[in-house]
Amino acid sequence: MDSVEAGRIPAIVMGRGPTALGILRSLVMAGIPAYVACPADDLAAQSRWYRPTPGTPWDGRPGPQALDALRAMPLERAVIIAGADDAAMWLADLPATDLGERFLTCTSTLATQALLQDKSVFAGYVAAARVPHPRTFRLATLADVAEVPMDALDRVFIKPVNSQRFSDVVGAKGVWVDSREALRDAWARFHAQGFSVMAQEYVPGPATEHFFIDGFRSADGAYAGIFARRRMRMSPPDFGNSSCSCAIPLHAVPEAVAYVRRVLDGVDYRGIFSAEFKRDPRDGEYRIIEVNTRAWTYVEFASRRGVNTCEMAWLDAQGLPVPRAPREYPTGQLCVDLYHDISNVRLTRGRRRESLAAIIAQWLRADLHVFRLDDPRPALHAIRCLVRKRFGRPVDLPVTTGQASKS
Repeated sequence: MDSVEAGRIPAIVMGRGPTALGILRSLVMAGIPAYVACPADDLAAQSRWYRPTPGTPWDGRPGPQALDALRAMPLERAVIIAGADDAAMWLADLPATDLGERFLTCTSTLATQALLQDKSVFAGYVAAARVPHPRTFRLATLADVAEVPMDALDRVFIKPVNSQRFSDVVGAKGVWVDSREALRDAWARFHAQGFSVMAQEYVPGPATEHFFIDGFRSADGAYAGIFARRRMRMSPPDFGNSSCSCAIPLHAVPEAVAYVRRVLDGVDYRGIFSAEFKRDPRDGEYRIIEVNTRAWTYVEFASRRGVNTCEMAWLDAQGLPVPRAPREYPTGQLCVDLYHDISNVRLTRGRRRESLAAIIAQWLRADLHVFRLDDPRPALHAIRCLVRKRFGRPVDLPVTTGQASKS
């Protein structure tokens, strides 16, 4: 893939892991030449389509070193696409720098990014916009802890205001608390670690009550593509990520689609988004949990269904027209993160409705999250890393090589 191919300027994927891999593959589907700014040992670096950014080595982290790498990069122009929260925040300021004319981004303002990423500010915003949301309480001080009406709430958990570092350090997206004393102790522990946290009422119901509205809103306010999926299983079972998702039609979740539009229209959002809802069995309301202001982990799944938000961002960043994706796309297909879905199946033994045979049949016909026959090395790399982590030694697996595709 040469950057001059078909006169197209290249894209730079700024991220790591499965999300960066999904962005890269989505760009390849659209025939867009791409580079990836990630660590050399990253999952995305194993792809047959991977190319490191030219010039000064750059691992994709934002900051002054990223600006230096961009200034030294031998590219006349490129579009940068974020695959992480901190990257999305950092890119919001890039247009105002001396690099803004060379390195284009499809982004909202920094204020909008901050509002949607800060979960406590977001809770206040959606309440004012009359969008259903779980009852949430910012815990800045011990006095705030004392004000949480524990007796009036169902199950309660603590979650971070900004989740990226919390997940890396704590290893979970949230922590259960069953009493005011437990709430106080958890707050003190996380406060000492430098985390800003909040208490939130847990919306009851299984993983299948989680719905996601993914898509793209362009600079002119048009929704060029919207894609809906339903979580079938998650890992870990309480505070985890989707391990199995199903593409569903937009007409199955009209309330959630309307709420997303209200939230994003209210801040004149621009760019890729992924909004998570949970349907509350107590009143049937779709309660918005969060909005990711960047490409999400399952972005390739939507691209395979014809809703390629990465291509949309690439076009919109250049001021080019963004064709609308069909509102009716193939539904019923599953996407499985096999490693984490196996973990879910193991942990929920005896509690799940589906038989193991039925789940294995799902795996055989599903889109696999990382593994692709035409790009197998990322999956093999992931297996090697898992074996090394578990047994403390490397493992030799077959390696498939191939030339970069122009698809």
